Amino acid sequence: MRILLVEDDRVIAGAVREQAEGEGHSVDHAARLDEAGDALATAHYGLILLDLMLPDGRGLPFLRGLRAKGDATPVIIMTALDQVSDRIEGLNAGADDYLVKPFDLSELSARIGAVSRRYAGNPNPRIELGDLSIDLAARHVTRVGKTVSLTAREWALLEAFLQKPGQLLSKAGLEERLYSFDAEVESNTIEVHISRLRKKLGAEVIVTERGLGYRLGAR
Repeated sequence: MRILLVEDDRVIAGAVREQAEGEGHSVDHAARLDEAGDALATAHYGLILLDLMLPDGRGLPFLRGLRAKGDATPVIIMTALDQVSDRIEGLNAGADDYLVKPFDLSELSARIGAVSRRYAGNPNPRIELGDLSIDLAARHVTRVGKTVSLTAREWALLEAFLQKPGQLLSKAGLEERLYSFDAEVESNTIEVHISRLRKKLGAEVIVTERGLGYRLGAR
């Protein structure tokens, strides 16, 4: 999933980015609200991680502006503002979750996963797909009862298909979901990852529609 991180604290931003990228997400970082606006005008994001106190303004009016324009991108607020009234205001402004600093990075990962599953229309973290058993919360896959080890990028790619069952995903769309602006992507990167997934999970798990893209196979 491609994430927009709006955070001016370099230490926090670095830690969050490292955590998210280590789990296969791509992260674009904006330290200001104007940078965040430019990023949103350029790319499609699966999630926004939003600080509330930025150098050029507050995050809540920015969030309200997104919702007023009909932008439904999931938003998790990350802030030091810890009063109940602050949480209520943030959620009423359109946030999907509210995380108070300092927070544990593993908790952030869990919340990202939970929000992602809700927006994909399947809040259940467990999915059965043919001979595969997939635990989205634990990021664990078994095939015929045996654990399958996936890299962070392979997991992110599988998750992209699971979020859009039956839908055709283009190569360009997958690249945009999985890689940030500053990433160098080889022309055959998606094909390589899909080939590896098929070897690990079964040849029919991802179907190629020639010239169009890929979709999750009916198992």
